[in-house]
Amino acid sequence: MKRVLTDNPTVQQLEKELQRDRHRRSYRSTLLSTISALVIVAAVAVLVSMLALPVLQVVGESMTPSIFQGEIVIAPKGTAFQKGDIIAFYYNNKILVKRVIANAGEWVNIDGEGNVFINDVPLDEPYLTEKALGDCNIALPYQVPDGKIFVMGDHRATSSDSRNTAVGCVAQEQVVGRVVLRIWPLNRFGVIE
Repeated sequence: MKRVLTDNPTVQQLEKELQRDRHRRSYRSTLLSTISALVIVAAVAVLVSMLALPVLQVVGESMTPSIFQGEIVIAPKGTAFQKGDIIAFYYNNKILVKRVIANAGEWVNIDGEGNVFINDVPLDEPYLTEKALGDCNIALPYQVPDGKIFVMGDHRATSSDSRNTAVGCVAQEQVVGRVVLRIWPLNRFGVIE
């Protein structure tokens, strides 16, 4: 059974219906533009984080006490690294985080107590809480090859790093970036030294 309207709608009813229709269209348009903007911002954020500002979660204890397991850090791209900088680099489909000890052409020597010498000058390492020779199977003194960086973890007794031929020195192409900022946990947020 069909209902038939016998009365024509009033002008006010028509205006009200037009206003409701305009509001519905405006709402849809605003919603679609907001979703589009959010998708674009998310895509740009992912690209920036992958290409220019990698965000990394640390796994392992080789950089304690400077960086602990589970912390999240930012490692901007770069190519010039100083002694003492912490870098992230690719190794066997993983990203390792270690400290720059020496650059290409420099001579590295480590004594039995774990004291490090660069070109026969003792390396000042205020970031260490303990020293150790660690897992070292390279012939010392060792000259860093051209285009490479000699790296070591801050937890010297357990770190696998350039002291062992399994890891070796790091090529510039392997470097993800210099670790500069800890963003998680919030109580340790700040610049990494």
